[in-house]
Amino acid sequence: MAQRLTHPSLLPAVPAQEIRRRPLSLGVHVQRIEIEDLVVTDHRLVLAHARTAARQDPDTAALLGHSPTTPLTLQAAAALLAALHTTDELTGMGMRTVRTTTRTTAATQHPTPSSWNCPTHPTRTTDAHPHPAPAWASRPG
Repeated sequence: MAQRLTHPSLLPAVPAQEIRRRPLSLGVHVQRIEIEDLVVTDHRLVLAHARTAARQDPDTAALLGHSPTTPLTLQAAAALLAALHTTDELTGMGMRTVRTTTRTTAATQHPTPSSWNCPTHPTRTTDAHPHPAPAWASRPG
């Protein structure tokens, strides 16, 4: 005699077994780079702090063209301070941020790699200040 099959909806519920799932590696790499545009608000203060920084970290200063016989230019002094200090510290050293831009790049590592680059619109952080922001800081991103 043929056995009758029961419809699945009429079968008793079976408790679901908890399956431990391992994290799934998608092979996606993301890189975010934050770019800050700085302006010098007090050149004497920047140069004074940079001279001190050059004595404390001569290797970094040398990368920017400073040597005991070559004085720091204002641009090299600002670059040296920016390399060694946070944005908050730079504010007390005669510099301030005019705008910040974050660039994001995402890429897959699969047999057919793809890449995506998304520069974000800059965020202008300049408040009313006696030193006007440069013309390039106000142009749309």
